[in-house]
Amino acid sequence: MTTTRSAPDRLLAVLATFDHEHPALSLTDISRRAGLTLTTAHRLVAALTEWGALERDTSGVYHVGLRLWEVAALAPRGLALRQIALPYLEDLYEATHENVQLAVRDGGEVVYIEWISGRSAVGVHIRVGARWPLHATGVGLVLLAHGDAESQEEYCAGPLESFTPYTVTDPGRLRRMLADVRRTGVAVSSRQVTDDALSVAAPVRGPGGAVVAAVSVVVPHAEAQVPALVPAVRLAALGISRALG
Repeated sequence: MTTTRSAPDRLLAVLATFDHEHPALSLTDISRRAGLTLTTAHRLVAALTEWGALERDTSGVYHVGLRLWEVAALAPRGLALRQIALPYLEDLYEATHENVQLAVRDGGEVVYIEWISGRSAVGVHIRVGARWPLHATGVGLVLLAHGDAESQEEYCAGPLESFTPYTVTDPGRLRRMLADVRRTGVAVSSRQVTDDALSVAAPVRGPGGAVVAAVSVVVPHAEAQVPALVPAVRLAALGISRALG
């Protein structure tokens, strides 16, 4: 019921109606997806539009506004990190001509904040802002492996979604993989999201030494030359880490 939700909750509910599958919404759509009355949705959308969080086009449909982009640019794990990392990601692309990605952790998921598309056609197509479970991707394995022990155990004990016959869903095997990531400094995720892709990932460390992001290359599994990819990915991750201080 809308009467039990605070004003901030209702505002956030309006913004949460927008996602990659719903980048443009009518007022009626927003009302329905947010669980608000049309009157309440109209009032909140008007306030957000006036501030610049939303924009209304000539057909009356609403989109996310540039003001949110300006605010997001201040996020140290978002656009600010992307800006620092981009030269090193571009170098990694030039060295491999493969798909390059940068991701951060959000709870039990990775969020991709940059993606450079390579010449290889693999089944998984990542976009900026996309999310995947930690256990199913190279960047996710890196971020999970370098998290605290309690969160690792909680994640391993939870349901592990399967995407292909090769997705790791056994908690014991996942724990062993995480130990290998910490020991070797890289993660290799083979055919876990699609059965034709392999990724090699390495950790990016912040000023205090904690892992704040992960960088990887994604290549066709059949053509993967992992020993050749590992040094390139490590070098990119080290460069970004040094640039972060």
